[in-house]
Amino acid sequence: MPEARVIQIDGRDGPGTSPRRARRAARCSAVAGDGERCREKAVAEGLCGEHLAQHERSLATATAPEWEQKLAGALAFVRRRVTGDYPIDDFGFDPDLTEHVLLAAMRPLYEKYFRVEVRGLDNIPSTGGALVVANHSGTVPIDAMMTQLAIYDHHPAHRHLRMLGADLVFKSPLIAPLARKGGSTLACNEDAERLMSGGELAGVWPEGFKGIGKPFSERYKLQRFGRGGFVSAALRSGVPIIPCSIVGAEEIYPVIGNVKILARLLGFPYVPVTPFFPLLGPLGLLPLPSKWIIEFGEPIATDELGSGAADDPMLVFNLTDQVREVIQQTLYKLLLARRSVFF
Repeated sequence: MPEARVIQIDGRDGPGTSPRRARRAARCSAVAGDGERCREKAVAEGLCGEHLAQHERSLATATAPEWEQKLAGALAFVRRRVTGDYPIDDFGFDPDLTEHVLLAAMRPLYEKYFRVEVRGLDNIPSTGGALVVANHSGTVPIDAMMTQLAIYDHHPAHRHLRMLGADLVFKSPLIAPLARKGGSTLACNEDAERLMSGGELAGVWPEGFKGIGKPFSERYKLQRFGRGGFVSAALRSGVPIIPCSIVGAEEIYPVIGNVKILARLLGFPYVPVTPFFPLLGPLGLLPLPSKWIIEFGEPIATDELGSGAADDPMLVFNLTDQVREVIQQTLYKLLLARRSVFF
């Protein structure tokens, strides 16, 4: 039986393959961020020269030793700082510095020292504005920074928590610029509404200095939540309110006294006395290694109430009290379930 031959018809290179399809196959297979396919000619592995080089660099980085990857990241960070190739928003927030310096410096404290356990992150939306409302404690406001790191490191969207701080934070010469660069802004309704209306995740600790400076005998008993300004801001922005309960921060600096005269002279809200400070001097400033739990509760919707609801003082009061009660009850539940302060 004679051998069958394939006869090319209409310029085809083979069965079912047209010159047009062959030319398409010879194009680079890389797809840009806008969804457009690269139009350059493929040279190897289905990629053009530029995308092939990028692919090889990515492979080299992925297989490089950890110290080389960290060094490359540090050098890239230095280059961006020197050239000014990093964004800063209208509030002074510097995400590049926050991610690579400020949060990185707190990560060992979060992971190894306080061994923070975070729960309920699925209650935080991946996009759009929202307001996280948490209890405040610990003498030094470390709880705010730990909450910021918990959301950035463990939420699937790696969102930045834009913290609303007290006036004293932005009057302190060294703390103020770092707070601005780290995403904090003044705890006023105008700034809060602007952030949340712009799709940002804001965080507020309504107890303020009354919460972090309260004596150890009143631990985990929530102080007054101000006048409900945070609720008004959420109502006007139409964003959900997410209650957040933090257990463990109360024990890092047990406050047993307050030097009120010295506090007035220095212009501080309080000058704490702990079992170790000022007795042990600088060593007394070391926080105790308590075990932390941060739990985010179910969101409380505000968009159905309308922006006019913010002008109803009774509704604002009731919603403020609801948020406070949710956080208080969650604290009691977490305290009953924990085995030990330090383990």
